[in-house]
Amino acid sequence: MFRRGFLAAASVFAAPVWAAEPIQPGTWRQFEVTTRVTLRDPSGPERLWLPLAQTAGGYQTVLDARFQASGRVELVRDTTYGAPLLRATWDAAATPRQVEVVQRIATSDRGSLPMIPLTQAERAFWTAPQPSVPTDGIVRETADRITAGYSTPRERLRAIYDWVVDTTWRDPDTPGCGYGDVKSMLESRKFGGKCADINSLMVGLARAAGFPARDVYGIRVAESRQFPSLGKSGDISKAQHCRAEVFLEDAGWFPVDPADVRKVVLEQKLPLEHPDVAALRERLFGNWEMNWIGYNSATDIELPGAGTEQPNFAFLMYPCAITAKGQPNALDPAGFHYEIAAREIPA
Repeated sequence: MFRRGFLAAASVFAAPVWAAEPIQPGTWRQFEVTTRVTLRDPSGPERLWLPLAQTAGGYQTVLDARFQASGRVELVRDTTYGAPLLRATWDAAATPRQVEVVQRIATSDRGSLPMIPLTQAERAFWTAPQPSVPTDGIVRETADRITAGYSTPRERLRAIYDWVVDTTWRDPDTPGCGYGDVKSMLESRKFGGKCADINSLMVGLARAAGFPARDVYGIRVAESRQFPSLGKSGDISKAQHCRAEVFLEDAGWFPVDPADVRKVVLEQKLPLEHPDVAALRERLFGNWEMNWIGYNSATDIELPGAGTEQPNFAFLMYPCAITAKGQPNALDPAGFHYEIAAREIPA
């Protein structure tokens, strides 16, 4: 039997730092995102973790969330980042093994936002190295070389952004969104990848240059007003996308997305020098089109309740299940038996 629940977004899903600004009529859009999972391995107990949307930065607000499930369901947060997750568990005899989550999220295109200073603890946290994003060695050497000769923070950040755009490329053979292994990219000089690779490189170089920086893992929920390849609606089971943001003293958390510049170059078959690509490159240094929702910034996440078994990726942007037979392939929604759907709610 399904258990049903309703959760007030303001108390359950509020981000640990940011408080959402009031929704302004005419400037915000609302989306309904539905995630359905049916696990089909009856050989033993199973555990499932689903990333949930966050309320963050005055550009995204979770309005409500509902779930129904056949097993035990809990709302949990990872202990390092406070990322909101839904965890479901089933014992060996449980059947069926199903979860459905419906979230309603409001978004507003992101540009300049009120600047909220970082505390010393926040600054230290978002500049610290991580296993997949070190800040010493070749990462620091590369960041120093890129930013040499630039004086202001914005000029140094722009130098890193332009280097990432110019140096990387989107590799269509990369599985899913990539792996985000910054050191390996620099050591191998293989700069092809997808969003988790390209934007993690942006974050790693920014941190090595002294900027607080973080990836924001999420999913596209609507068609783009910019390029067809930058949007998805309806079945969004394979529309995951991560972005990056860097803290500037005169602007607060500053949004960037060099990976989407490279996505347009590949998928729209346009050269980097094309005027439309050049215009997009300018827009994505300081702006995000919010036909996308963010889940969390939990790089190298440790799933609560998973023990020594952790996800195959360094982030939770897809559903993750741990079964008696191992982890189903999160990059194969049909084989995993999950689907994610999005629709815009008319104003």
